[in-house]
Amino acid sequence: MAMSNRRSFLAKSPAVAVAAAAASPSLAADKGNRADKGQPVKKVLWTDGKRPEKQPLFSPAVMYGNLLFISGVGAHFEGDIKSHTAHVLDEIKKKLEAAGSSMEKVLKVNVYLNDLKDYAGMNEVFLGKFGPDPGVRTTIAAAGGIPGNSLVEIDCIAYV
Repeated sequence: MAMSNRRSFLAKSPAVAVAAAAASPSLAADKGNRADKGQPVKKVLWTDGKRPEKQPLFSPAVMYGNLLFISGVGAHFEGDIKSHTAHVLDEIKKKLEAAGSSMEKVLKVNVYLNDLKDYAGMNEVFLGKFGPDPGVRTTIAAAGGIPGNSLVEIDCIAYV
C-alpha cells in the first residue's frame, strides 16, 4: 500500500523526481566510481589500508558514491564523559579527513551514552565540533551499556 502511494505521489509530482535526481549529481558525474549497471560502488576503508586476515564483524568505514559511513567509535580507557567524548570526536575527525571529508560535511550523527546523566557533559564537548550548521543528531542511552566500557559511542554519515 505504501509503495503504491509513493508511486502515485511521484507520478503526480514530476518535480520531486527531478529534484531527487539533482540531489546526487556526483553519482551521475563520477562514472569512474560506478559499477557497469550505473550504480555507485561500495568501497570499504580499512583502518590500516588493508583488509584484516580474519573475517571482520563490521567495516570501520564504507564509501558508497559520495556518502561516507563511519562505524561507532568508543573510548576504551579510564576517564569521564568529557575525555571520552573528546577522544571519540577526534577519532571520527581523523577517519573523515582520511577519506576526504570533514566534520563540517557530516549529515547525521548517532550518539550512544552509557548513562543519560552524561548528556550535558557530552554536549559541552560536542558543541561546535561539526561547524556552524551541524547535521542532524540522535542521542540515546544504551540499555545494558556500551561495549568496552566506553561512556559514549558515536557513528556518523557524511559526504565526500
